Amino acid sequence: MEIVLIISLVLALLLGAVLVGLLDRPVAPPKGTYTELRDDDDPALAPGGLVADPASADAPSSRPAPRHAAEAPTVEEEAPKAEVVETAPQLDRPEAAGTRLQRLRARLLKSNNVFGQGLLALLSRDRIDDDVWDEIEETLLMADLGTEPTMELVDRLKARVTVDGTRDPDALRALLREELLAMVDPSMDRRLAATRKDGKPAVTLVVGVNGVGKTTTVGKLARVLVAEDREVVLGAADTFRAAAAEQLATWGARVGVVTVRSETEGADPASVAFEAVKTGIEEEADVVLVDTAGRLQNKANLMDELGKIKRVIEKQAPVEEVLLVLDATTGQNGLMQAKVFAEVVDVTGIVLTKLDGTAKGGIVVAIQRQLGVPVKLIGLGEGADDLAPFSAEGFVDALLAE
Repeated sequence: MEIVLIISLVLALLLGAVLVGLLDRPVAPPKGTYTELRDDDDPALAPGGLVADPASADAPSSRPAPRHAAEAPTVEEEAPKAEVVETAPQLDRPEAAGTRLQRLRARLLKSNNVFGQGLLALLSRDRIDDDVWDEIEETLLMADLGTEPTMELVDRLKARVTVDGTRDPDALRALLREELLAMVDPSMDRRLAATRKDGKPAVTLVVGVNGVGKTTTVGKLARVLVAEDREVVLGAADTFRAAAAEQLATWGARVGVVTVRSETEGADPASVAFEAVKTGIEEEADVVLVDTAGRLQNKANLMDELGKIKRVIEKQAPVEEVLLVLDATTGQNGLMQAKVFAEVVDVTGIVLTKLDGTAKGGIVVAIQRQLGVPVKLIGLGEGADDLAPFSAEGFVDALLAE
């Protein structure tokens, strides 16, 4: 039995080997078919066994790129930079002095007309007795003419009216105009020092107490000079008031004028004034306007500082002009201020501001009589060009205009 099992096992193994050999044998292709999978004129294989499209050999493939493929960096073209053209700031064109006088004369007429017309009405009465002359005297005093000038004018009017005996309004107006004009004194030199001498600018020192509009006056005066084609430099020597330097620089910038200032509040005013004059010399300016602190006349140290500023400036150039700014509405108080300032510096001219308000025209005569210096400029409003050179004839005509 064992022999039979062994023989059966051997036969089974042989049979299995024959079947495996038959299954592993390649199948012959049928007749009439290709023995090769590709012909000679078939398209060439692309890398990876893919067929390449001959028509798209030079064109980019429309097949989406694999996610893992590295994307080529995108190069953005830099836009051309626009050329920045700096435009000069628009500067103001200050009004000429001639047109200012005409406009300001009309404004002065409105504010001071009562003074002149009141005198004319009194002088035109049929009978002029002592009571009428008392009224004339009171009118002149109320106009801030001052006691001495008032008495002088009344005496002269008495003499002429008595001799002439006229009551004609036109004749009286001519008489009064002549006498008032003599009081205002048209012979005074009211020209501003605004011309270079010996290669140096004319230096103008502007002084005054707080609240009279001094810094504003300096800015407006710069406009007057620019309108006359003068080269101007401003010096902000009022270092005690924080906003003064900024205010003055703003005025200067509007008309293209350089302002010399200190960035340190409370800096030495004399040092700022010195640098302003130095700049004026280097820039070949015609005029250097130096603004000073609003000094109270009863503060000795502040007044001494004003004297120091003048001395320091004169180490480089002489001070040609010292303008005292007064508020015309302060009347006799303004006269006291003027007297104290005149003791410290040689005041050469007066600037009367706010003459269009409650001020009386007589202050012009009073201040000139006390100081012996002329009123050179008057302010008749808040506008930038409401400062004008003073004209004696124009002033008197405005007082007596109908």
